[in-house]
Amino acid sequence: MKRINIIVLLIVILSVVNTKLQAQEGIKSPQQVAGAIAPPHRIIFQLVSGDTLAHMQLMKQLNNILAIAPGTQMEVVCHGPGLEMLVSDKTIVAEKIKKLTQSGVTFKACEFSMKERNVEKIRILPEAGVVPGGIIEIVTRQEQGWSYIKSGF
Repeated sequence: MKRINIIVLLIVILSVVNTKLQAQEGIKSPQQVAGAIAPPHRIIFQLVSGDTLAHMQLMKQLNNILAIAPGTQMEVVCHGPGLEMLVSDKTIVAEKIKKLTQSGVTFKACEFSMKERNVEKIRILPEAGVVPGGIIEIVTRQEQGWSYIKSGF
């Protein structure tokens, strides 16, 4: 039993010494190397909630992502009740959307939801685009390798 404890202790000591030597010599760990060559993140968000708290939370999440991973491509697809976030006379986050689009985040409104809710294109924020179908846009992005996140409550 003592022999096993001594062996474990030696392994731990060698690991610590090896890590310190690598740090001093500037040798990168596999995680550092993988992060350097990993492609930027691409995230598609689905928003179907008309809840303004969900809209505010999404804005916070998008900004948090940009703060720690600035090269991340992000697209937000709004359909159903979530369309209200992009309707100029209903949204409470228009200024936040404007700033986020300047950082490269794109926002898309679903035409099916617009027709269903009698929302003309003129009422959609000028920073947002329109897609024929929100679900098809999300599926297409996933097929292109984008990560999917459902936003809202």
